[in-house]
Amino acid sequence: MRFLRYVSFAVVSCAACALGAAPKLDFSRDVRPILSDNCFACHGPDTQKMKGGLRLDSREAALKPAKSGALAIVPGKPEKSALVQRITAKSATDLMPPPESHKTLTIAQKDTLRRWIAEGANYSAHWAFVPPQRPSPPVIGNPIDSLLLARLKKDGLTFSPEADRTTLIRRLSLDLTGIPPSPSEVDAFLADKLPNAYERVVDRLLASPRYGERMAMLWLDYARYADSHGFQTDSSRSMWPWRDWVIKSFNDNVPFDRFTVEQLAGDLLPNPRQDQLVATGFNRNHRINGEGGLIAEEWRIETIIDRVETTGTTWLGLTFNCCRCHDHKYDPITQREFYSFFAFFNSIEESGTLSGTRANRGGGNPEPTIHVKSPEQEAKLAELEKAHATAEARQAEVEKQLPKFIEEWEPTFLTKLDPSAAPWKLLEPTLVRAASKTTFTRQGNGSRRS
Repeated sequence: MRFLRYVSFAVVSCAACALGAAPKLDFSRDVRPILSDNCFACHGPDTQKMKGGLRLDSREAALKPAKSGALAIVPGKPEKSALVQRITAKSATDLMPPPESHKTLTIAQKDTLRRWIAEGANYSAHWAFVPPQRPSPPVIGNPIDSLLLARLKKDGLTFSPEADRTTLIRRLSLDLTGIPPSPSEVDAFLADKLPNAYERVVDRLLASPRYGERMAMLWLDYARYADSHGFQTDSSRSMWPWRDWVIKSFNDNVPFDRFTVEQLAGDLLPNPRQDQLVATGFNRNHRINGEGGLIAEEWRIETIIDRVETTGTTWLGLTFNCCRCHDHKYDPITQREFYSFFAFFNSIEESGTLSGTRANRGGGNPEPTIHVKSPEQEAKLAELEKAHATAEARQAEVEKQLPKFIEEWEPTFLTKLDPSAAPWKLLEPTLVRAASKTTFTRQGNGSRRS
């Protein structure tokens, strides 16, 4: 999860550019947007609106003959593909997209479709469903520079000149901590003439607790984090323990798989720790409704849908919005799949509403909740528990020696009694022991000795 260890998919996909040859088209990046914007309305996944029996959103369907018997796509042979013939037709009757759709393909888009078919008309799944693969970029320094340079060369660009050291440390500090460097930090960097001066600044910033705060900013946005309800009067709630967990996870360089599991299912782990329960706060950042006249079941369903949409957007890069109501050309999943995913979150014991006194007070978190101790409170409690354990051990030791103390005390006590001080009288030692166990219980306004 370190800042400098990852490169975007867009940059990774261009590694082949640096080899000199034009890279093959990527269906998801280069082709699908053209088809979805111009063709899927009539030839997409919505079977109710499909025209001509032609479906272009899957390779298997696209290679089948249309109702007319024509083959829209003949892999490797664009000149024999009806799709190419129709998008380049001169007649308005044959042209696709049809003029009444008010959609027009550019020359570049037509060339892309022709080239795609010539390359074999390969399809690919949405990038979120494809396991990432590590590229092998040509080495011209560090791998990130190689990937960046390949992408720049594709557009006829090159790297900007290296920034001066004052600008460099400012950019680096803002990128890794979100705050500018102090004057003393700038002076120290300018005075450091060793070859690895820059690397040492990077290491120092990565070790700073501010690093976790900077990296958490984007994640908090993904998770719709807030310390307020986000609805109606927008009253307060306490979500900061989850925020602090995210910051600590970045600072501790927690592996991304563990970062994922603990947020989505930390409570389902064997004997979950408090921090793993706190991690599941990711799915408790939704809006909270405390208005009068609310329908609890309606809002419970809305909170589940919120979790589905947020999880899809954050981890899968999918909108998960249109498919809530129907199959849609812009969603790679169906409505049925949406509600299959919905079922995973339908067992959470929370309605997303506040009722009764808490709603009247206008604040708080809906159940179920846990009490979370701050690090300072944890330290104080540990100190008190240690003192309590020491006191209990001392008490046990004293109780063991109590009979001996009584044996030593009784003779001395008896010799010091003043017989003339009525109504006291001398007691037998056995009665003294019995008297020492006398207790009192309340009875009305008086008391009773037992």
